[in-house]
Amino acid sequence: MEVTINYNGQAVTMEVTLEVYEFLDRADHKTENLFHEQRRHWDGREFDEYIITTEGVGAYGETPEEYLCRMETLGELMAVLDTCTEAQRRRFLLYALEGLSYAEIGTICGCSKYSVRDSIIAVRKIFKDFFENRPHE
Repeated sequence: MEVTINYNGQAVTMEVTLEVYEFLDRADHKTENLFHEQRRHWDGREFDEYIITTEGVGAYGETPEEYLCRMETLGELMAVLDTCTEAQRRRFLLYALEGLSYAEIGTICGCSKYSVRDSIIAVRKIFKDFFENRPHE
């Protein structure tokens, strides 16, 4: 049997045995059925937990309200980052998101690791002040 698969963004046609073809066909049907089931129960409240555990696919758990809250919080955090200097923001993001060390960031930015440390401490202080002065919800 001949099947076409998507490999690194390119369609590749291969010759496979009948057993492999049937296995891939069953997998496609299972994936499609799970997709339809999830779409019917988009908020996950009625989604069959047995299907989730047996098929190894998690239910979509974020509701529109949660998404909106997450986006609002992200906007507030980005506004706090906008109050920092460009160097502080760049160093903090390299540290927090990329997981680079002070020395690595210092090499990239052309400064000492102590300058990087001071920038990160300053940004952390700005975030700490923001969260302490934020009204509790």
